[in-house]
Formats: sequence, C-alpha cells, structure tokens
Amino acid sequence: MAKNYREITRSTSASLAKLRAGIPDVTKGFSALAQAAGKEGALSAKTKELIALALGVAAHCDACIGFHVQALIRLGATRAEIEEALGMTVYMGGGPSLMYAADALAAYEELSAPAAS
Repeated sequence: MAKNYREITRSTSASLAKLRAGIPDVTKGFSALAQAAGKEGALSAKTKELIALALGVAAHCDACIGFHVQALIRLGATRAEIEEALGMTVYMGGGPSLMYAADALAAYEELSAPAAS
C-alpha cells in the first residue's frame, strides 16, 4: 500500500497542534531546539535537512520523512542530493533503512509534484 505523504504531514500537523495546546512549554522548547539546530552555520540548512531526513529514515518515521522532504524541496535539494543522502542511510542502517529510503524517494516524488486540486 502506497503512503500518502501529503496526508501524513497534514494529519500529523493537526495532531501536533492539539499536542501544543496541552504541553505548550515542551513544544515551544522543541521548536526552539529545531530552529537552533537548523540554523545556517558551518553546515548549510540543506545539509542539515539531508541529515535530518537520513535520521528520519533510520528511525522509520513517516512523518519525519514527509516534513524533511518538504523542507528539502523548499531549500532546492535535487533528487540526486536526496538519493545520495539515502544511499548513506542505507549503508549505515541496512535493510530496514533501504525500505524507508524507498519511501523517502516516493515522498520526494509525491511532494515535489504539483498538488492535485
């Protein structure tokens, strides 16, 4: 069964909004951590997002894959860049990472195409 990454990220965003209402201090802290970690520095924001995608694949996190692929598309990552990052993920994570790397590429294809009206 194919995964729908637009729906995965949409429904996760809705769930996260509810969670933010219940634990605002925790989610604000997490958001601050994400902003600080993703800030341009010695590594570009795109490189950091490629790392985040690799970790999402290794952790088998569908929502992580969706959100980080969206960020990579916004940052202008190419399919080739994503594929190379996924190659390293498979190398380090073995078979399970291979399966989720395939999902990440499917997410890239889905999310980089224009949304159906």
